[in-house]
Amino acid sequence: MLNHWVVLVLCCLGQLCANQGMKPQLAAPQLATNNPTLTTVALEKPFCMFDSSLYPNKSYAIYLYVMRSSATTVSSVVTDSNSKPLDSTFQQTHGGQLGPYKAASFDVPNCVSPPKLADAGDTNKVSDVLKQYLFRVGDDGTCLYDPNFLDVCNPPLVPDTTYRFKYILVDNAEGILKDQTLWSDPIKTRKAKPPMKIDTWPSRRSGSMIVITSILSVSVFLLLAGLLASVLSALMQSEDPSAESKATSETTQQSELRPQLSSD
Repeated sequence: MLNHWVVLVLCCLGQLCANQGMKPQLAAPQLATNNPTLTTVALEKPFCMFDSSLYPNKSYAIYLYVMRSSATTVSSVVTDSNSKPLDSTFQQTHGGQLGPYKAASFDVPNCVSPPKLADAGDTNKVSDVLKQYLFRVGDDGTCLYDPNFLDVCNPPLVPDTTYRFKYILVDNAEGILKDQTLWSDPIKTRKAKPPMKIDTWPSRRSGSMIVITSILSVSVFLLLAGLLASVLSALMQSEDPSAESKATSETTQQSELRPQLSSD
């Protein structure tokens, strides 16, 4: 009997550890470079996370909730007392400061045939792979200001701010939560660098950039020098004919005056 309880406890602990491992994760850097950005965070979709909670002939959806890491633990619940998911919005929670807001709703990812990361190298498949593999939080810059927008709003995040994320599995027919991940580890958006602190010193540039810049500078100098020489040459040529015609005119006048003087 004691052995039975030991096995049961170990199984429960094992299940608990498995559940603790279910957290939203940052997307692979091969597919989401510069992640996070100032206003977005690219997350892996929950592939195979909820398989044990899926039943045949049932329709499910994945909801993604977002909250600032500074929000209290008490306000981190995403369902009401009847296990119905909250429809709290970005505006209602002040961008996640007061609690989690619903940022996305999408189909359960296909665990049987997940996207192949190798296909990301194919320009014809990369868009489809990215759409299947990741979800970018903060990717909609217009929904907050569009009065006709009726879908779930996923507005830009705040720079230099720490957020947490959670996926939940929802039964579409019953409209209740069936499973959920833990809140993700804290993920911080990038901090904008003040313009005055942007380093433009040549030492920050690569050697090839310096060589190209030098070649372009010399080329511009030679082009300007050639243009100036052409202008000066044209001016000199325009002055020479006038001088020659003046000298010719004076010679003609002198030759006309000499016969008159001789006749006198």
